[in-house]
Amino acid sequence: MRKVTTFLLVTFVLVSAFVLAEKGPMPDKVYFDVRMQQDVAIQDVAAGNVDVFLYGVSAPVINSLPQSVLEKLDIYNVPSGSWSLLLNPIPNEPPYTVNVDGVEYFNPLAIQEVRFAMNFLINRQYLVDEILQGAGGVMYTMATPGQPGTQPYIDITANMGFTPEGNQELALKMIENAMNEAANLPENKGRLVKEGQWWTFDGQPVTLKFIIRVDDPTGRLPAGRYIADQIEKTGIKVERIEIDRYAAVTLAYYSNPADLQWHIYTEGWGAGATRKYWHHIVAQMYAPWYGYMPGGQEPTFWNYEQDEIDKLTREVYAGNFATEEEYWDMILRANELGIRDSVRIYLTYQEDFFVANKDRFNRRMVYGLGDGLNQWSILTADTVDRNLRVTQFSAQGSLFMSAWNPVGTDGFSDVYSINVASNIYDYGMFESPASADLTSEKVVPRMETLDTKFVVDENGEMVGLIEVPADAIKVDPDSKKWVPVGPGVTSVSVATYDIIYGVWNHGISESLVDYMYAPAYVWDLSVDSGPIDSRYDATYSASAMPGLEVEVARRINADGSITVWFDYNFPVDAMYVASWGAPGWSVSQSGQPIGVSWEIVEALTRLVENGGVSGRGYTFSSTAAGGNVYEVDVLEPVTVNDIKAELQKMIDERYVPIYIEDMVTPDKAVERYRAALAFVNEYNHAYIGNGPFKMTKYDPSARFVELTAVRDERYPFERGYWNDYFETVRLNVDSIELAFAAIRGLDLPVTINVSEVLYPYDIYSPAPEGDVEVSLITPEGPMNFKAEVETAGTFVATIPGDVLNTLEPGTYAVVVTARSEGAIPSTYSTTIVVY
Repeated sequence: MRKVTTFLLVTFVLVSAFVLAEKGPMPDKVYFDVRMQQDVAIQDVAAGNVDVFLYGVSAPVINSLPQSVLEKLDIYNVPSGSWSLLLNPIPNEPPYTVNVDGVEYFNPLAIQEVRFAMNFLINRQYLVDEILQGAGGVMYTMATPGQPGTQPYIDITANMGFTPEGNQELALKMIENAMNEAANLPENKGRLVKEGQWWTFDGQPVTLKFIIRVDDPTGRLPAGRYIADQIEKTGIKVERIEIDRYAAVTLAYYSNPADLQWHIYTEGWGAGATRKYWHHIVAQMYAPWYGYMPGGQEPTFWNYEQDEIDKLTREVYAGNFATEEEYWDMILRANELGIRDSVRIYLTYQEDFFVANKDRFNRRMVYGLGDGLNQWSILTADTVDRNLRVTQFSAQGSLFMSAWNPVGTDGFSDVYSINVASNIYDYGMFESPASADLTSEKVVPRMETLDTKFVVDENGEMVGLIEVPADAIKVDPDSKKWVPVGPGVTSVSVATYDIIYGVWNHGISESLVDYMYAPAYVWDLSVDSGPIDSRYDATYSASAMPGLEVEVARRINADGSITVWFDYNFPVDAMYVASWGAPGWSVSQSGQPIGVSWEIVEALTRLVENGGVSGRGYTFSSTAAGGNVYEVDVLEPVTVNDIKAELQKMIDERYVPIYIEDMVTPDKAVERYRAALAFVNEYNHAYIGNGPFKMTKYDPSARFVELTAVRDERYPFERGYWNDYFETVRLNVDSIELAFAAIRGLDLPVTINVSEVLYPYDIYSPAPEGDVEVSLITPEGPMNFKAEVETAGTFVATIPGDVLNTLEPGTYAVVVTARSEGAIPSTYSTTIVVY
């Protein structure tokens, strides 16, 4: 009897534990506010007034702290930030002049040779040594050194003659020659002349308007001033426009380049994620179609054009390549073109230091090895009282600087908004902060079902060989409904996906409808159906179409899974291929981890079509705003009131979006609208997400946000799940021992010191084993040599003398990489001189 009783008791305890398992994130509450000074924010963290400073500060800031403050901080050190220059190249063709309000101006940055010469004019090593105080490194392209997959991009510039110190003499000569050629053009003859020290045009000094961020006083402010001084050595004057981030961003990104309100901007970038593949960043930072180049693809603006970069990046983005070799050829060519055109010039990456209060945490947060503290840090923050107090740096004192626009390309364009909103979002699949591998969250591909088959036709296009069943469905943009694809359709790839459903912030369960609404909606806004089409949005379409066209068809299976046929190939990584077929629910074209439930999307879209009860007109594009037309913003009070009125109209009309008329009854639609309206009335905002938190308080005047954990039993992940999931061991290359010079014909030993690190706790010990490799970078490509364990923590490789004998005398890069499963590789690079 005792055994039976014990068995029943244990069973009851196990069942009870299962039933009562707490869902959601580690903290119960997260409180966000801002500080207007970095040193004040850090002091408040040390004093325990806040727990985390969610902003990466530079080495000068950290180095200035007294020991009494440092000993109270847990510091997360990550190479996550970068600096670049954005140049305004209008008109990007001879005679390089622009007419503004009847006055003609000469723009030297319209000359490609002048822009490219900037790479040599700037001493990047000076920026690293003197301004970053050594906490960072030189950067020539958008791929952050040290992250996986970056070395091929870095190698491009070795053949361009780039050096950390630059070459001022060469740069001055290149610019002088280019300016003289421009002065000899018939249109500029006698107008563009060198008078003493300065170039003049129509008797006025040729001047560049240089936007320099004054709110980065130890970083981009001195960097901008140094670069301005260097430019003036060329005889071109610089007007130093020293302004804060809001004014700077407004000018550089949201003004028409043709108005010549700016010529150069000191950009700063956060890494955004820990990355394994960089082709989408090549597109973002160099391809006009992506919307991040001058003009931003706003149809009413002058826009920078580069057709070859657009073509290459669109094809790579869409997976239109047959082999891994072809992939690298295409994307590296696009990257090279971007570097040579030099409309965006990368300068440095920097070590960013994120700080937390040591005594407030039971254990370290998960963080991005390539981008620092992020939404995973918030989700896994294990504080002593289950509350997390977060502050951000805002020189202006504003909490956000862009509209919370959950549809258009311009929404959530600042890191401050993302730091909050990303916690109200659940991914389908995401890049792991620990490994950069594509990882499933709510959309899980059945990898055994993944298949890819194609041939390449005479035009170099991939033609899929996988037959799509005639009863599979696709979106018809004209009828705006899901329809059968019919016979004779093929695709490049196919996979089946399981969907893990959760719960929306307003209490409605996620369902298949969410995943069917989104693609139909995106198609509707992306295709112009004619004069009466009130939803077509050209800016939205330019961003959406390359990814939208990948899906060929889908089928909803009896077990609830979704099979997707799609045109995408990526021979480098099967999981990456699967991610491109994964169904999604967010309609946002911001490129950020954000999105709201479809009833809010519909309400916003109806406001854009018809205006609001306030009398306002609305748009999904910030550049189209002005007068009485406003960019939609689910936090802004007038917009929120218009949303509430629109939801009530939808209730009264018993409105069902055409895309899902066959899946949702009017009663069910009204139920959702009422739930959404109740949520908006309760919380005074309309951001209804599906993530581990919901926003329960927002006070713009107090610069304060409160997030509350979602503990609903329908939420799929238990508290602490992600803490355990991400815990892993990674390798770190601490240092290498390598002779400064090598003699051809003699073996060159390389000793590598490697630690084993328990992530995210940063507990170091000598590595007893691991995959460690030495790469010698030559003009013909890298030559790789395996390193073997000598003792725990010490690995040795040899570059054979006969290999060195094949090299021309000169300087060569040596890159050491240490890999372990489930974590990003650690790299260390140096140079040797071969005699």
